[in-house]
Order: sequence, then C-alpha cells, then structure tokens
Amino acid sequence: MPVEEKIDSFLEEVRGLCDPHLEDILTPGARHAAVIYEAMQYSVFAGGKRFRPALVRAAGEVFGAEERAILDVACGVELIHTYSLIHDDLPCMDDDDLRRGKPTLHKVFGDGIAVLAGDALYALALEVIARSGTLKIVEEMARATGTEGMIGGQAADILFEGKEITAADLEFIHTHKTGSLIAACLTSGARLGDATADEVDQIRIFGAAVGLAFQIVDDVLDETGDSIILGKKAGADRERDKNTYPKIHGLENSRHMALTLVESAKNELVLPGRDTIILNLLADFVVQRVM
Repeated sequence: MPVEEKIDSFLEEVRGLCDPHLEDILTPGARHAAVIYEAMQYSVFAGGKRFRPALVRAAGEVFGAEERAILDVACGVELIHTYSLIHDDLPCMDDDDLRRGKPTLHKVFGDGIAVLAGDALYALALEVIARSGTLKIVEEMARATGTEGMIGGQAADILFEGKEITAADLEFIHTHKTGSLIAACLTSGARLGDATADEVDQIRIFGAAVGLAFQIVDDVLDETGDSIILGKKAGADRERDKNTYPKIHGLENSRHMALTLVESAKNELVLPGRDTIILNLLADFVVQRVM
C-alpha cells in the first residue's frame, strides 16, 4: 500500500473509532446548558483529520497500551485542540470568519457562547483524559496546554505581533503554541503502555520536532494555499503582520527546515524492539502537504 494510502487509512480508522466516542462524550446534560453542548458539537464535528488523536493511538500501539485508555486520551486531546481553535478564532484573537470551510463558532453562536464552549471543552477534556487512570498524563497535558506550553506560546505570539522578532523568539512561539501539544499526544500514548522513561523522553523529542515542523508547514500553507482547500482564509497571517517562518526565513527555506526537522526526528527515534513505522509515516504526513 502506498504511503499516502496507508496514512489516509490510519487516519480514517482513528476517526471511525473516535467520532462515536466523542458523540457519547458530548451527549447533552443539564437542560440549561443545552446551547453549550450544541456549540461544542458544532466545532468538534466540523471536520478535521483527527491528527492529534492519531498520534496518541500510534504511540499507544507502539507501546502496547489498552484500547479503551487510548480512546479516552485521544478523544480528550481532540477536545483540547478544538477548544484552542475556537478561542483562536475569536475577534479578540485572530478574528477569523471561517474554520474548516464553515463559519467560525462565534459567528454562529456569538462571542460569549464561543468562549464558554471552549472553556467547557477544556474542562471536559481533562475529565475524559483522567479516565485513563494515569495521573501523569493529566499533569503533562495540563502543562503542555498551559502557560508553559500552548497558552504561553500564544501569548508570545500576540505580544510580538507587528514587531521585529528574532528567529529564536519565533521558534519559541511555534514550539510552544503547537509543538507542546503534539509532543504531549505522543508521550501520553507512550505512558499508557509500557514505555520506559528513556523511551518517553525519546518520543517527546521526536514530537517536539514534528510539532515545530507542523506549524512551519501551516505558515507556508497560509502563504501558498487555497482558501477553499485550507477551509479558512489564506494569507491571513500576512494581513495581520504575524511573525511566521516564511516572513523570517523565506518560503523555500521554511520548506527545507520543515523537511529537515522531520528527517532528523525520524533518524533519531531509536526504539529497539519497537515498531515505529506508523510514527514515521505520521511525521512524513506533516510535510507532504508542502512537497
């Protein structure tokens, strides 16, 4: 089976497992909170490749994790990712009108409900992840998405918008706002299984490199992609004068940097006795979008 077909098949398999579980998780509860559930469902099921859940599943399978625990953590991660997108799209942040080809949540439900839906998704995500029974994963996921991770990276992104920035500052932003969660997806899957401390560290390094490459590719696609294919407005980063890899390093250099990061990550992931093929294929998937 060609590489592209194998990855597509794996992503579809993950979606087929996660979406029914997400539907159960997002079953409306209290009557007065019905609109919040409706808003959460709108964003969670708006599309997307379920890439982050796929990372959890891939790492979990490498280390022999139990299926139900993988599913809970994978779905929890998707809830966190969706929450971050909802908040990113708000008028006080990126002020985007489209996400995955549909009107953004605040355009449909209003700013207040969008904020609350994002908050609710994050709270629910930690609840679902905790069902895995591994407290270390809850701790690591909270750190990866908090001030030392995703939120810290987003804060730096806002503070530097429209200002001169060094390459090191830009790497910090991208590593934290995107790379930290991607790395946590992989380490969480590893912790669900029988990974040693050294193997978890290796997976974290691999994930950080892949995560940085992922955001570099997103920067490139914002410059070169088609709005219909992207599902959001292309060129938005340039319009907002955001600091991106193409802005600092140029398009071709940015492509090369992403490819180099992925190749280096694959070469340095040495796990004797473990089958890492699917992890390497997911890393390749990240950069195939700009090849």
